[in-house]
Amino acid sequence: MPQAPMPEFSSSVKLKYVKLGYQYLVNHFLSFLLIPIMAVIAVELLRMGPEEILNVWNSLRFDLVQVLCSSFFIIFISTVYFMSKPRTVYLVDYSCYKPPVTCRVPFATFMEHSRLILKDKPKSVEFQMRILERSGLGEETCLPPAIHYIPPTPTMDAARSEAQMVIFTAMDDLFNKTGLKPKDVDILIVNCSLFSPTPSLSAMVINKYKLRSNIKSFNLSGMGCSAGLISVDLARDLLQVHPNSNAIIVSTEIITPNYYKGNERAMLLPNCLFRMGAAAILMSNRRSDRWRAKYKLCHLVRTHRGADDKSYYCVYEQEDKEAHIGINLSKDLMAIAGEALKANITTIGPLVLPASEQLLFLSSLIGRKIFNPKWKPYIPDFKLAFEHFCIHAGGRAVIDELQKNLQLSGEHVEASRMTLHRFGNTSSSSLWYELSYIESKGRMRRGDRVWQIAFGSGFKCNSAVWKCNRTIKTHKDGPWFDCIDRYPVFIPEVVKL
Repeated sequence: MPQAPMPEFSSSVKLKYVKLGYQYLVNHFLSFLLIPIMAVIAVELLRMGPEEILNVWNSLRFDLVQVLCSSFFIIFISTVYFMSKPRTVYLVDYSCYKPPVTCRVPFATFMEHSRLILKDKPKSVEFQMRILERSGLGEETCLPPAIHYIPPTPTMDAARSEAQMVIFTAMDDLFNKTGLKPKDVDILIVNCSLFSPTPSLSAMVINKYKLRSNIKSFNLSGMGCSAGLISVDLARDLLQVHPNSNAIIVSTEIITPNYYKGNERAMLLPNCLFRMGAAAILMSNRRSDRWRAKYKLCHLVRTHRGADDKSYYCVYEQEDKEAHIGINLSKDLMAIAGEALKANITTIGPLVLPASEQLLFLSSLIGRKIFNPKWKPYIPDFKLAFEHFCIHAGGRAVIDELQKNLQLSGEHVEASRMTLHRFGNTSSSSLWYELSYIESKGRMRRGDRVWQIAFGSGFKCNSAVWKCNRTIKTHKDGPWFDCIDRYPVFIPEVVKL
């Protein structure tokens, strides 16, 4: 009589539950170890009578000098530990600039302007149309007033006007939200990659709000879309050495002087993706701000690949053959970004991943090194470490690649895709529009962890990890207040223009 074949293991056992059981066992290993020991001790104590317990206590002879020395030692160690412990840095609140409807650039308007500006270069117009169709941008993204002219008028005055409009609007809103007075600002950091006038943008802010003469101000330029997290890192370091202080960060990119009017395809791409935006962030190390702060900064990891020539030149500002200045985006950009991300998550993984994932990753690494280099590397499940993900909305390809590599669901990258659709690539400020989207949806709960990932020229990949201090109510203002009910929206692969 023929014997029935044994069922496959994968079909007879839910592997998902096996993995969940493994994770629970490893992550709670100490608890499983200590509980039996404590149970044995408790049983032994219950077996002993009151007299036996009293005899054991009396047999322990405590010398006064020993007690005092031990107490002093414990107090000394505790004092050294708390004094050497880094100051906790809080994100009190932030504000994102919302462009006026007069700056809106629907697809039809963008393409009409492209045809008029590049009327002698139909292939460039067609290329921009194909990029826009697949970009993931929506019909409500905005460009500054100077770019709406035909031809554009990227003068210094127009660029300053855009900077004042986006920066001052975001800062005014931040001051209103937090109740902070300009004279109480201790540290000011402004980052803008491509527009670096003299006096600097930080000096412009100081002049506008009449900030104190002893303020510690910094102006970061040329650091690309990841400069927002570099500013956070700088603010954290400054707040470690200046007690009872606060820092304001302004992250933006001024579009006016950077509109490319040439014919090089690699340099036309930024015209299709970059849009107006800015964010103002208040950070603090004051204990009194702990109760009102939205987030606590847990980790910040920066990875710089500038020593490699390909990485250095993959996002490069230069002149074309006709002396038009623009940003050249290399075709190797996604591969270089992947390498930078790999290096970054290798560093941040041990800081945030549970023990179960670290053990699996280590086993995979050892197996590939010792047994077979062709083994597929184990990709840690970062969904176990974070509830929310803010991936820089640099473009559809960037979000797609990170979703694939990190094995994220559509909901995990929803904030990034919707930010790209509604506001476009706003450079270093995009992470804050994404965080605002999550809050506006009412998804941010106390204890939730957020992972912000940004890429920038150089080439850089930077990560910040925040922990939510309190459940955040749905916004009644902010950049999403008038459209959040319409999102998420379906974004087709191709929008025919």
